[in-house]
Amino acid sequence: MKEAAIHDQQTDKQESAEQRTSLLALSRRSRRNSEREEAKPESTVETAEFDAATAGRVEAGRDDASRENAAREGAGREDAPKRHRFRNWRRQRPFIGGVLAVLGGIELFFSGQLDTGNLQVQFGIEGLQATVIPIALVVLGLLAIFKPTHHVFYGIIALVLAVYSLIGVNLGGFILGMLLSSIGSILVVAWMGPRAPKSDAQGSDAQAPAAGRREDTQSAGEEGAA
Repeated sequence: MKEAAIHDQQTDKQESAEQRTSLLALSRRSRRNSEREEAKPESTVETAEFDAATAGRVEAGRDDASRENAAREGAGREDAPKRHRFRNWRRQRPFIGGVLAVLGGIELFFSGQLDTGNLQVQFGIEGLQATVIPIALVVLGLLAIFKPTHHVFYGIIALVLAVYSLIGVNLGGFILGMLLSSIGSILVVAWMGPRAPKSDAQGSDAQAPAAGRREDTQSAGEEGAA
């Protein structure tokens, strides 16, 4: 009986020790969980603040980029009508030929004024025509640009003066001025008249295929009805 009582006491002690260890383990686990739960809100707050800061920076960068793009688009829209108007104005007159004739007259004028102090370069006939011919070419080029209705008349006179400058103004401004004014005069004479604005031409080109499609559909419908 004594041995059984001793054995029961030992088993009771072991069970009590096991319960104490289990209670200690549970308390430690609960402390750890509570510490983790306390640490989580701080980390989530920090991450939320960091995310908000990064989102604000990204939005600010997007706003700046959108403002820059809007400013560029506004500047491009302001410049576009001016370019469009100048392009349409240029298409209504022999612009390139007139510009070349003006450049040739300017070159002829300055080629006749070569004076390096003690040395003056002069070829051909001296006199007033060395000044009159270049000025006449410049005036004819400007008239061809601003009054294109008589472009053939202006171009023929400019071509005659350009060829005559070969013997009248320093070998035609050392041939360069004669070439520029001659090519410009030929372009002025060969100008085919005013052209429609680019937008109108595109609209007519777009309307032509549409009209062809309508005719095709109408013919197909008539054939189907027959």
